Amino acid sequence: MTLTAETVKAKARELGADGVGIADAAVLDAHPPDPAHPQIPRRISPDIRSCVAFFKRIPAGAFRARDNACIHHVDQLVLREMDRVGYRIARFLEAHGHWAFQTAAQETVWEMKSASYGYLSTRHVAIEAGLGTIGLELNLLTKEAGPRCYTTVVLTDAVLEPDGKLTEQLCIGEPCSRCLYSCPPDAVGHWALDKRLCATFAQEFGFSTIVRVFGALVRGDDAAAKLAALGGHEWLGIWQGLLRVVGAFGDCPRCLAVCPVGDDYNRFLKEAQREIPEKTDEKVARARALLGIRRRGEPVRGMTDGRVRWIGEDGYQPPARRAGTPA
Repeated sequence: MTLTAETVKAKARELGADGVGIADAAVLDAHPPDPAHPQIPRRISPDIRSCVAFFKRIPAGAFRARDNACIHHVDQLVLREMDRVGYRIARFLEAHGHWAFQTAAQETVWEMKSASYGYLSTRHVAIEAGLGTIGLELNLLTKEAGPRCYTTVVLTDAVLEPDGKLTEQLCIGEPCSRCLYSCPPDAVGHWALDKRLCATFAQEFGFSTIVRVFGALVRGDDAAAKLAALGGHEWLGIWQGLLRVVGAFGDCPRCLAVCPVGDDYNRFLKEAQREIPEKTDEKVARARALLGIRRRGEPVRGMTDGRVRWIGEDGYQPPARRAGTPA
């Protein structure tokens, strides 16, 4: 069998990928998401020629659960499946005479941008590979599953024909603002996200909580108080996070659950997520202010430094107009 982009993508789908595309490493090297902290293939290896990006859906039913432990657990199941798919894609490429390896999924490097970046942003690789675009809250949005998916990348020296990047904006943007309304810590900005605020809900017992709780124990002088604290909610949460990852890594499901982008939303979530309990008058007023900025043509802070490349240069068009029929 001759190795082509189509045979690689067919193999990825056979292995379980819900969507797959290919990006040219040279294009990614030329367009880092943030030039000050370049997340590009060349930083991993200068010999990478192609990036095979794929995603798997998070089963939409998990976003109907009231217990975040359920979604955290499902997330881990999806990520484990993705590791298997990526490993087997790499083996498939090696069987055809090309070296390949999977990038470290969900990687964070302490030295890069306050520990909020890894060497490669799989979201941006997926966008260059034609799988989706960035949403208002900076999640990757796909046509099939909106933001309810995970993505990873296999890097290779094989020269494979790249897929074209989407130029249409999948995210409805400011007129929708459902992600902004639903965010418990109010971390969604104007095509921006306060990652530290987001983490207070997405990683309730993550690294920052562990540092704070352990620091209080080390600094404390009252032995009885220390012993009492060891039996508290936060220590239980940390233990559970270390044991099963629940609460330590995962996501706050709210912006993912309410996003109307994706074929799965109308099928499984529309009725259950119609109302947004977190929506307040203050959030509505802020969303209107953001929409006013866009309509007046004023600079949008979150779209500086070329971010529009990943949002979609052609802007948003309702599905009916995209199909070429009257709205």
